[in-house]
Amino acid sequence: MTPNQTRNFAGSAAQFFLGALVLALVALVSFRLHADLGTTAFADLVVILLFSLIGSFAAAVLLCLLSVAGLAYFFAPPILSFTIQNPQHVLLMAAFCAIGVIMARLIGNARQEKEAALEAEAKLRRSQIELRDSEREWREVFEHNPVMYFMVDDGGTVLNVNTFGAAQLGHTVAELVGQSVLNVFLEEDRAFVRKCVAVCLETVGQSHTWEIRKIRKDGSLLWVRENAKAMRRANGTLIVVIACEDITERKRTEEALRQSEAYLAQAQELSHTGSLGWSVETGEMIWSQETFRIFQCDPATKPTLQFVLERTHPEDRAAVQRSIDQASRDRRDYDHQYRLLMPDGAVKHLHALARTTINASGNLEFVGAVTDVTAAKQAEAQLRRSEARLEEAQHLSHTGSWAVDALGHDFIYRSAELFRLFGFDPDEGSVSIADMRSRIPAEDLQRIGEIFDHVVRTKGERFEFDLRILLPDGAVRRIHSVAHGVVGDDGEVVEIVGTHVDVTEQYAARERLQRAFDALRQSEQRFRDFAETASDWMWETGPDHRVTHLSEHTSAPGTPSSAVAGRLRWEVATDVEEEPDKWRQHKATLDAHLPFRDLVYRGLNRAGLSAYVRTSGKPVFDTSGKFLGYRGVSSDITATIRAEEAERALRKAQAELAHVTRVTTLGELAASIAHEINQPLAAVIANAEACSSWLDRSPPDLEAARRSVEWIVDDVNRASEVIRRLRALAKKTDIEKTPLNINDVAREVVALVRRELLSHKVLLKLELAPDLPGIIGDRVQLQQVIINLVINAVEAMESVSDRPRELTIRSGRHDTDWVFLAVADSGIGITDADAERMFTPFFTTKSSGMGMGLSICRSIMEAHGGRLWATKASPHGTTFQFTLPVNADAAS
Repeated sequence: MTPNQTRNFAGSAAQFFLGALVLALVALVSFRLHADLGTTAFADLVVILLFSLIGSFAAAVLLCLLSVAGLAYFFAPPILSFTIQNPQHVLLMAAFCAIGVIMARLIGNARQEKEAALEAEAKLRRSQIELRDSEREWREVFEHNPVMYFMVDDGGTVLNVNTFGAAQLGHTVAELVGQSVLNVFLEEDRAFVRKCVAVCLETVGQSHTWEIRKIRKDGSLLWVRENAKAMRRANGTLIVVIACEDITERKRTEEALRQSEAYLAQAQELSHTGSLGWSVETGEMIWSQETFRIFQCDPATKPTLQFVLERTHPEDRAAVQRSIDQASRDRRDYDHQYRLLMPDGAVKHLHALARTTINASGNLEFVGAVTDVTAAKQAEAQLRRSEARLEEAQHLSHTGSWAVDALGHDFIYRSAELFRLFGFDPDEGSVSIADMRSRIPAEDLQRIGEIFDHVVRTKGERFEFDLRILLPDGAVRRIHSVAHGVVGDDGEVVEIVGTHVDVTEQYAARERLQRAFDALRQSEQRFRDFAETASDWMWETGPDHRVTHLSEHTSAPGTPSSAVAGRLRWEVATDVEEEPDKWRQHKATLDAHLPFRDLVYRGLNRAGLSAYVRTSGKPVFDTSGKFLGYRGVSSDITATIRAEEAERALRKAQAELAHVTRVTTLGELAASIAHEINQPLAAVIANAEACSSWLDRSPPDLEAARRSVEWIVDDVNRASEVIRRLRALAKKTDIEKTPLNINDVAREVVALVRRELLSHKVLLKLELAPDLPGIIGDRVQLQQVIINLVINAVEAMESVSDRPRELTIRSGRHDTDWVFLAVADSGIGITDADAERMFTPFFTTKSSGMGMGLSICRSIMEAHGGRLWATKASPHGTTFQFTLPVNADAAS
């Protein structure tokens, strides 16, 4: 029996006993009052009906039966007996019982219906409350669930959207409701959206999923995965409910993964490095596309260890097998270099590197990479050959290269020729920097130390100095050095790199030439003494530079003493207005109290004709240092000037000839090498440092290192070619002229000097005219000319800080039969006087220059039948331009 049944039974029992008690009380009262059967029956019926309103039907039936028994026993004659004699009384009893039961049933049904109605009403109220709570909860879930929800009708109009979804798209709910759902999709995707909505409407109740882009209010895009289902409302209309999950990050991750895979494949292809995996247990191999390319086999080929061994060079096959077996047996990493013999007979050099791993099954696997290092091997061999050629070139040109730490405590690098310059055997590895310093005079060593300290403090780049080497046999070797400081990542100079060039012969030639000049001056002085003895006169001036004294024979050449005494020299001269610079300089010399020699000026003789006077003087001071004036001599050189023009021209030509002879026979070769070889050597050092940086990376950037090595090879070849060409010039061999395009030569030079331009922050502009006719020339010599002009331009802009450093290389046609190339800079410019003098040998405006570069460039141009000149650019800088004749054969 359930608890409810137990409670109902207890309630019915209580009702019965209470009703029975009330019936007994009614029977007692009626019996005392002598009430008849009908009255008592009516009273009992009222009691039974009342208890039927509050009790159960069963209890009411039992009370009816109890009441009938009581009526029959106490009120139906004979009383106190259950026997009923009067048929009317029987009929009354039956009616009483039927009415009681029926009324009890009707009352019970009415009571149950009321209770059911009340219970239903209570349930309805509870359901309404629960429904409102549920609606509020689901509304909260709908509005703030981190998923976009859209509800659209069969026409695509937005009926509802949750707050999160609208905010995700940058809208408010009001901005989206009532609008077409197509507005949040890209134009090109709207046809797909219509198709998806149509499929949902055709398959009511079925879910459909797709991925698509949505556009935010600000124009940005996001990827969503939409799950949609069509539903039918109570009124029969169709709606589509769409849940949208933001998958933008997943799409970005997938795109990044695809891009990463593409980058990896591209990186493997660029670095010639393929990846591989090998299961020792199963023998299965997995190769990347680059690995298949390295082994030159179809990607459909199944890679196996046997195939690798078959493709391995026969001489390396046994070693590869041993290395693999040893690595598999010892479960250690694998690192080996070997060669492949390709089907076409070509040989490849490979570097294989693999690491051991243990898979989930506990089996040994190798994961690694294989790199095609053929180019590196070839470059290494070529680099060794280039180093040998460079060493030979240094030996021939007596040029040693070196590198020391920033404080000059020890060598970082020194070439074999450097040992020879200092008188040591290159094979002696025990020669220290102290041993070499012991052969440098103390004053030179101190000066070099001061220069190094200055470079470290000021972070200077290029500098030059001279030194002497005292050899054990007592000989003195003269050295010219060009060097520069190398700045590290911390901005400090970490090392100094340079070259030593043996200029002993050049120095000796200079001394011989100087002695010849001294002898010439002495001879000239002797002749001047003779001339002064014969015709010169002496003079004196006071502190105000007015003439105070003239020798007695002043009037002999026609200049009266009375016309000169008490006057200034420029008051006597008649060429003051014609040559103001000369007189301005002479006055400055006098004001500075400096001696002067051979001032030539024009005056008038006694006859009123022009006369030329050459005068020299020196300042005179008393014992206390007070300036007293000048003393000197003058001579009439009118006849000399007019009669010896040819002799002066001849003397000038002789001086130029002696100068050129000295350059060509003794100085030109060494000076040219010192000037020209510095550029490719500096490029070699820079590229070597760059190569080392690329190799120090993790992983090493082999492609960049390979390019640096290729540049080193090119620069070394260029240096070797320069030396060979200069030696050919010294031996007066013919220039090797071939058909060329001047634009190609210029582009080659740009590739060589690009690093120099970047290091000096120079912006290069190429304005090369297309379709230029060809020329005939020596490629290396023309490259040297352009390089020299470019380097000069870069150095001219080194001090420029208030405007961009721009370098322009321009080419074009010059008239009909000529082409030109111009190099223009935005540097400090040149004076009109220097525009032509700068091509004179040994003339330079640089503090450390040798004055040979432009002279050699002009010589090269003249040897090619061309012309080189310089002009001042506007508003800043200098333009160097040369012209070359067009190749007549190519032009025709």
